[in-house]
Amino acid sequence: MTAISAASQAGRETKVRRRPLIRPNRVVIFLFLLMAAAFFAVPLYVIVVTSFKTMDQIREGQIFSLPSPWTTDAWSYAWMQACSGMNCNGVRIGFVNSLYILAPSLVLTISLSIITGYGLALWNVKWANGFLFVLFICAFVPFQIIMYPLIKITGALHIYGTTFGIAVIHSVLSMPFLTLIFRNYFKGMPPQIIAAAMIDSGSFWRIFFEIVLPMSGNIMIVVLILMITGIWNDFLVGLTFGAQDTQPMTVVLNNITVTTTGAKNYAVDMASALLTALPPLVIYFVLGRFFVQGITAGAIKG
Repeated sequence: MTAISAASQAGRETKVRRRPLIRPNRVVIFLFLLMAAAFFAVPLYVIVVTSFKTMDQIREGQIFSLPSPWTTDAWSYAWMQACSGMNCNGVRIGFVNSLYILAPSLVLTISLSIITGYGLALWNVKWANGFLFVLFICAFVPFQIIMYPLIKITGALHIYGTTFGIAVIHSVLSMPFLTLIFRNYFKGMPPQIIAAAMIDSGSFWRIFFEIVLPMSGNIMIVVLILMITGIWNDFLVGLTFGAQDTQPMTVVLNNITVTTTGAKNYAVDMASALLTALPPLVIYFVLGRFFVQGITAGAIKG
């Protein structure tokens, strides 16, 4: 019996050794991933190298060549002097406006939607099912349908054309979707925890701040990424509800690219686009580190 088992084990080891290291399906997957990466990496490479070129080198038409010499004149001009319509103050004005829009939008939307989702998920609310149905319908209503009523409402509240008015619009548009996200996340929490907290005379707000909120770190990071992406990259809301001096960075970028006096400076356009995209990338990097650290700490505790 020992000889038979040893022979069978040796046969299995031989079969394992004979497996090909490179399988056809893996080759196909790697090629697809390489093509997908090139689809995004090649245009990004062209944008980056063009932003450091002079106009003389750009006119040569060699879009893949490295800058010679390297220059940051386009970056400084895009930040300080690029013209958006009649205002030649660069994209820095739009950067400040985008921050003024982003901060209150995050505070309003997340604070209201997380509390609403918590109440719908973990507390017995009689009208919860009907309210969820209304939220589900509102989450898919196109912005263009309610745009004119929102313009009238913000005008009546005297916040039309202000950064706070744009932030309120973003909050209104995002609340239904985020409420559904928080509600579904809280619904997956163990009900025994909430029941034990209620037995210990835990109130609505005490349970929320001492139990539910500390357990919501991962979903908060996901919601922050969704919100920052949607608000920072938004164009239509900022264009519709912003005034000349309160337009976000995307609207200023659009105005810079379409405003031309003399020769078209493509290096400035590329630098402006990169300056618009860099702030959320930095925020994503920071949030990603917190997310990884939270997962690692949870795994160590587990």
